[in-house]
Amino acid sequence: MKFGVTVAPRVSDWKLFVDLESMGYDCAWAADSQMLYSDAYAVLALAAANTSRIRLGTGVAVAPVRLAPVAAHSIATINQLAPGRVFLGIGTGHTAMRVMGKDPMKAGPFREYLRVLRALLHGEEVDYTLDGERHEIRFLHPDQGFIDVAHPVPIYVAADGPLALKAAGAYGDGRVCSHNQTRGRLQKSLEVMREGATAVGRTLPDDFHTAALTYACVLQPGESMTSDRVIDEVGPMAAATLHYWWEFYQKDGDTSTVAARCRGLWEEYLAFTEKMAAPLSKRYQQIHLGHCAFLPAEERRFITEDLIRATGGLVGTPDEIIAMLREREAMGLSEITLLPAMSQARRNLKDFAEKVIARY
Repeated sequence: MKFGVTVAPRVSDWKLFVDLESMGYDCAWAADSQMLYSDAYAVLALAAANTSRIRLGTGVAVAPVRLAPVAAHSIATINQLAPGRVFLGIGTGHTAMRVMGKDPMKAGPFREYLRVLRALLHGEEVDYTLDGERHEIRFLHPDQGFIDVAHPVPIYVAADGPLALKAAGAYGDGRVCSHNQTRGRLQKSLEVMREGATAVGRTLPDDFHTAALTYACVLQPGESMTSDRVIDEVGPMAAATLHYWWEFYQKDGDTSTVAARCRGLWEEYLAFTEKMAAPLSKRYQQIHLGHCAFLPAEERRFITEDLIRATGGLVGTPDEIIAMLREREAMGLSEITLLPAMSQARRNLKDFAEKVIARY
């Protein structure tokens, strides 16, 4: 099991990546959301120039807001600074697009995006269509120090639906998923990705990487899962699931993603959102306020034990957390990546490193 951290990147706090390396984390992912955080690539450049061991990448980059050649160029530039320890996490933009009132990229265009991206990051020439016109493109100066495509840049695809999973199998080196997935769902997803790989004449490698995004807090003796300290550290990430459920509900009334044990909580949250000051046409802005970075005071009451359990949070004693990790590793997860509240990140992650990772 590898241990990573997803950072809600603030450019003035780039030294957090240096601290994560000192703490012993394997990977650091810079979240990419243009209306919420600093630019992921700018922060990664600072991190790359000031670290020597930790692997660095996007977690995850938003396909719809950058052309595929631009995304390839950006991560290849980071790879020039930290050759061989850079990866690209990429997704359709569930939050980054919805915070602008837009839908994520559709599966078909996303698949084509990944095809172009993979070819360019392998130093190949590829046919590329823009504005209805198809042309052959390639990096013209790969050996002049502008970018690095000689050292591999693994592509980790955020995917859940069958079409996205097939695209991940066809063009990815790994998958990013949520942490609360069952063994059966993980295995089914792997089967679908193998189908996608086979369709393009590829065999899914044995070391195909599966990273799960989650959060953690090591409980102190006698402390409850909903103590003020715990909510301070994990509240933003737990609340993001409520935002996710709300987006699906607004789209077509779909509540199938709402966890059974959180149905009552969901009804309370829905009533809460209906009283928001923002009109419905702009409510997505208020819904995503603080998303994964900080917790608005009025949302604090929704961080319950049921929500933490339902979203797969690693909250417990060191022994309990280690048992959860062993179970998830046996299910096929390769990496756990943690996303704590920004203000509590160093304390939360240092505690986890000393009390869990050191014993794992």
